[in-house]
Amino acid sequence: MNAAHATAGLDAAALDAALARHAPPRVELPPFTPAEIEAWFRGGELEGDVGEHLLVWAARMRGCLDVELAEGLTALRRGDRLAALGCHLDDYAREALDLGKRAAENLARLGAGLRERPLLREALRAGRVRLRAAETILPVAVGEAEAAWVERAGRETVRALEAAVRAARALGDGAGGAVGDDEDEAWVELRTQLPPDERRVLDEALALARELEPGSSRIEQLEVLAQEYLAEHPGDPDGDDSRPLGPGFRARGPESTRRGATASLGPDGWAELPDVPALPAPELSFHESLSAQELDARLRALAECRAGWERIIGLCGYAVKRSGMHRLSGYGSFREYVEERLGLPARAVEQRVALEARLAAAPALEEARQRGVSYEKLRVLARLQESDIARWIPRALEATCVALRREVEGEREGQLRARGQLVASLPRGVAVLLAAAIASVRERHGPALSTGTCLAVIAFHFLATWGDAPGGSRTRSRRIRERDSGWCQVPGCSRHAAHAHHIDFRSHGGSDASENLVGLCAFHHLRCIHGGHLSVQGRAPGGLVWLLGGQVWTGPHRRGGDATDRAAAAAC
Repeated sequence: MNAAHATAGLDAAALDAALARHAPPRVELPPFTPAEIEAWFRGGELEGDVGEHLLVWAARMRGCLDVELAEGLTALRRGDRLAALGCHLDDYAREALDLGKRAAENLARLGAGLRERPLLREALRAGRVRLRAAETILPVAVGEAEAAWVERAGRETVRALEAAVRAARALGDGAGGAVGDDEDEAWVELRTQLPPDERRVLDEALALARELEPGSSRIEQLEVLAQEYLAEHPGDPDGDDSRPLGPGFRARGPESTRRGATASLGPDGWAELPDVPALPAPELSFHESLSAQELDARLRALAECRAGWERIIGLCGYAVKRSGMHRLSGYGSFREYVEERLGLPARAVEQRVALEARLAAAPALEEARQRGVSYEKLRVLARLQESDIARWIPRALEATCVALRREVEGEREGQLRARGQLVASLPRGVAVLLAAAIASVRERHGPALSTGTCLAVIAFHFLATWGDAPGGSRTRSRRIRERDSGWCQVPGCSRHAAHAHHIDFRSHGGSDASENLVGLCAFHHLRCIHGGHLSVQGRAPGGLVWLLGGQVWTGPHRRGGDATDRAAAAAC
């Protein structure tokens, strides 16, 4: 019997059996103390070698599970399966699978690419090619060139593959972008004092930008303000995007991951560390005949097993990085160690390690983890002060991740406003543009101006330029979307509202009263509600009940709540 059809009808017990070989060990590792790390890893103790070997084993297992997740997420995107689950792909992945947006989208693109690359798919599933290498060669491993690239991916370093892929693409070989194209996207935090008068000017300008570009984010609005100012007052024509951004800007997230931080010794200089044999991916099958609910069950089971290995990667990776064992082994940076030794994308591992460091330093955050708060929600709580985390734990256990993030950010924004501060996280490209506009303000009005005052000048210029522009009449739809804070009101949705939906359809006699209207994104309005998968009852804004497939639905939660799922994962 074909393997794909043999596993198409797996029940829960059979699903557990299919994943038994890839289940994480039933251990609860305590956070390593700095003293233990120093003694074990830098002291050359046996525990250090065991910990590093366990890290590699966990990375191999996670890579196997990610291959299967990639194919499952790709299958989920086909047809109306996502609509049947009531979710966008990234929202489903974050809330139900505890995967971040970038990880989910990259895996889905990888899965789609593997459908057209049978040799790469077979090598990746068999464990002969590791995940990071497969992502690297995906754009060029096409057609007759696929076999040669797969062979190279099995023996060359990621750095060598990246150089070869760049050379091939410069010659016009391959198609499309790499799965990891934005893997290295840097983020910058802007932090500055912003007195109330200057804050009001900036708020008015951002509101106007939002009117002119409905659905735009604050990042996009700040970008528009900077572009408008620079269009009339160009900055330094000799400016270099790599130069320092100026006061108020600082790098955000894990420490710099540039490979050049310390010279790498290359493969010949890497220590002879014990390797882990190639591990094949599990065979769950994501056959075309599976329903959305059957795909959902398989993906959740994979994600639960993955979470156990992720915990080990975080703990052991934190110990290896803090101890400097990767450098002692000849790797130029932790990033190089992750990509070459572990075979995984570096940024996700670094984020996990950064969270483990925060867990080790914040007892309240560790308590949240022990009570079952998911990884993505822990990342939200990690932004809080230690003294504030405990009171957010109950909310973290019941809310969707997107709701928790909005509430935490809303409270933090209120606190910052009360202190007269502005904090914004920006992609480096937007930060460079905004820094150039700030520099241009100082060139025209004096170098002593604070960053906050410069932002107010930029905002005032935007208001003066576009204040009389028609921003569109305040239609009924627009009033409803403003009432709903601009967001789609479907639980767990991270999108801006684009439409106002009649709760009681007009064709059924529903009125245009505001209580009968709710803001929705286009996907939930057109594909989910009018596609017959999702419905809403009650009165807006506070009395709505959502139904998915005829059942009351509160969003794409992990089944049984975070605590229950954690127990299930431990028993996987």
